[in-house]
Amino acid sequence: MTKKRGSLGRGLSAILGNTSIETTDEEKQKNIPSEGKTHYILLTQIETNPFQPRTEFNQEKLHELALSIEQLGIIQPITVRKLKENKYQLISGERRFRASKIAGLDKIPSFVRIANDQEMLEMALVENIQRENLNPIEIALSYQRLIEEVKLTQEQCSERVGKNRTTVTNFLRLLKLPSEIQKGLSDGKISTGHARALITVKNIVSQINIFHDTVANGYSVRDVEQLVKDFVDSDYRRISKNKVPNAPQPLPFQYQKMAHDLSRNLEKEIEIKRNKKGKGKLIIPFNNDEDLAKIFDIINK
Repeated sequence: MTKKRGSLGRGLSAILGNTSIETTDEEKQKNIPSEGKTHYILLTQIETNPFQPRTEFNQEKLHELALSIEQLGIIQPITVRKLKENKYQLISGERRFRASKIAGLDKIPSFVRIANDQEMLEMALVENIQRENLNPIEIALSYQRLIEEVKLTQEQCSERVGKNRTTVTNFLRLLKLPSEIQKGLSDGKISTGHARALITVKNIVSQINIFHDTVANGYSVRDVEQLVKDFVDSDYRRISKNKVPNAPQPLPFQYQKMAHDLSRNLEKEIEIKRNKKGKGKLIIPFNNDEDLAKIFDIINK
C-alpha cells in the first residue's frame, strides 16, 4: 500500500502508518478503545509523555486555552499510545491535555496509536518541531535528540521534518553557544540572526560580552556582524553595565565601535562616562610617564 506524505513530514507519516486499523469483535463488545481510532478517554487514565521535548509550559497560555476549551471543546484530539487496559501514555498534545484538566473535563478525545519507545520519541519530536511557537533552542534540541536518540543522520533528520539539511545544521550550531547566550535566545533577548553571528567569535568571553552589549544597547544583526568581523580573533571588552533606573542613554553604535577600536589600539580598557544631556568624559588609564607617552604617540599617529 502506498503511503501518502502528510504535512508533518515523511518520517512521521511512516511511523504513524495506516490509520484505518480495525477494531476486533472482542474490543467492540467490551467498548475498549482500539488502535487507529479516536475515542474519549478519561484524563485519569492518561500519563504524560516522558519523551516530551518541550520543557516549559506558559501558564497564562494554558489558562487561555482552557477557556477556549470550555467554550468550544477540544477541536483536535490528542495522540496516545496504549500501555495496557485502561492505561495510556501521551505522544502529542500535552498542552491540550493540561488545559483540559484546568477546564475541569473528565474525558478528552484521543487518537490511539501503537508505538514503541523509539517511535514514540520520534513522533513527539517531529510533532513538536512542526509547531510555530517553539523557540530556536527548543527546535535545535529537538533536532539533536532526533539525531542522537533516534540514531538519525542530519540528512535523515531533515527528511523526517521536511526541512532543508542546511536549516537543520544551522539550528544545531546554535547549541555551540554558551548557555547564557542560549537562554537569551530562548527568552527573545536576541534573534537567531544575532546568535548565528556570535557563533563565529572564537573567544567565549568575547561572545558573552558582545551578547550583553547587544541586549543593553539594542544592536541590530548588522551591528553585531560588524563587531564580530572586527573582533573575531581578538578580545572584546564589555562596555555596558547593568541598567539602572533613569540611566543615561547609551552611546550610538558607531561611537561605541570607535571606543572599542581605540581600546584595542591602545591595549587599554578605556571608560566612557556620559550624563543624560550627552556630556561626559573619555578616560584612558596609564601606569607611568612612559606608558602615557606611548598613548600620546599612538593617538598622534
